[in-house]
Amino acid sequence: MTVERLLIVRLGSMGDIIHTLPAVAALRDAFPHATLGWAVEPRWRNLLSSDAALLGARSPQKPLVDKVHTVDTLGWRAVPFSGETWREVRSTIRELRDPGYDVAIDFQGAWKSAMVALLSRAPRRLGFMQPREKPATLFYTHQVAARGRHIVEQNISLVTELCGPGLRSAAQAQGCFPLPHDPAAERHVERRLHSSGLHRFAIVNPGAGWGAKCWPAERYAEVVRALAVHGLDSIVNFGPGEEDLARALESAAGGAAISMSSSVADLIGLTRRARLFVGGDTGPMHLAAALGVPVVALFGPTDPARSGPYGNRAIVLRSPASRTTSSHRPEPDEGLLQITAAEVIAAARWLLAQPAEVRP
Repeated sequence: MTVERLLIVRLGSMGDIIHTLPAVAALRDAFPHATLGWAVEPRWRNLLSSDAALLGARSPQKPLVDKVHTVDTLGWRAVPFSGETWREVRSTIRELRDPGYDVAIDFQGAWKSAMVALLSRAPRRLGFMQPREKPATLFYTHQVAARGRHIVEQNISLVTELCGPGLRSAAQAQGCFPLPHDPAAERHVERRLHSSGLHRFAIVNPGAGWGAKCWPAERYAEVVRALAVHGLDSIVNFGPGEEDLARALESAAGGAAISMSSSVADLIGLTRRARLFVGGDTGPMHLAAALGVPVVALFGPTDPARSGPYGNRAIVLRSPASRTTSSHRPEPDEGLLQITAAEVIAAARWLLAQPAEVRP
């Protein structure tokens, strides 16, 4: 079929957006001349485009989509009765409708993302037959059964009907994660690294979405000290609300690590330069895997077969004691606690000994 204007809806989060990129890259291959738009929360827009290129044509700074529509559902829910909120909502709806999208694809499967697809007025709206939130199906004109174990493969299966037999396979999609090159962010990262005296470094990410996915900071510190013996400095990456955790790790590492919080654009540039990434099931881990950085991934309650690092330069550590659950428990997973620092150090050493590959 012919598609001239296509809207992608995947509002967040970092890892989920990254896992959607191969499917959208397949759409771009199938419809090279189509206008592709993407509806996304403002905080994640730099996974699709540099700020300088948001309104411009496709380029290395915005390699995949033509239009980025920021949909601030989090901000709107914070002040739902504000006049400014309603003005922003109306403006966003107009922006979604202006291109006249033929098709909208909801990769998120939530009622709010399905509503975004509906508000675009795209006559054809695709979503999963069994989305994360069942009411989302009320807004779809076409429902697709997910196929594949990993979420990347499931996302690709969602676009199979549109792309037809020429669709790239999940195997071909491996490594196809078009992320923007932001020259301003790259320069900023270089300055930060130079001022910190960092040249050959690993990124260690102790935080996670909830407590059950967090490995102890003191064990990360043990890993950092071992990497330092082999001439590898460590940057402790942390996000909002994780400042105390980062400071605890930095202190326990005894000067072998430096904490560094980054914007999304800076984190892309920083990760491109890393020799290794060590962390749990988080967006920064999926970013590292997408950029071809060797990854040691520590999994507890989430299933790495479904949401693990998608690539061949990763070692996933998970104890048989861990049970898959989506319950956001604050206590560390008992199985995750069975993973020792020695196991992580051994995995890191093995990855560092492998030949380097060209990264995207």
